[in-house]
Amino acid sequence: MIFDTSTALNWILFIALFPIAFIWLRRAWRIFFKKDYSEVALSRGEPPPDAARYAPWTGTLNLICGLIIVYTILSIVILGMPYATWSALAGSTLWMKIILDFVIGRHARLANQFKNTRKQHS
Repeated sequence: MIFDTSTALNWILFIALFPIAFIWLRRAWRIFFKKDYSEVALSRGEPPPDAARYAPWTGTLNLICGLIIVYTILSIVILGMPYATWSALAGSTLWMKIILDFVIGRHARLANQFKNTRKQHS
């Protein structure tokens, strides 16, 4: 193996998978077992007023994405998954997690705003 920029970036990406999986699985643990909703459907760092309503969605998303990253790590180490495959799997998981977190947070905000406007008009 020749150590060049590409190899260094591959190692950085691989090593970054460990804290990513840990953080996502820890968030799922906090949501499902500790009932800590402080990181549910965040928008500008703040959870919505009814965060418990969106906790199952956020917790499930964190759990599934965390398990996919753990599967990716184990497949690299044990099965020797090729770089193109594991980087695509990790990258797709990362981007889908970011997008779906945004969607859940946005939905929580819009649903809350819609509920408030209906109360004002009635």
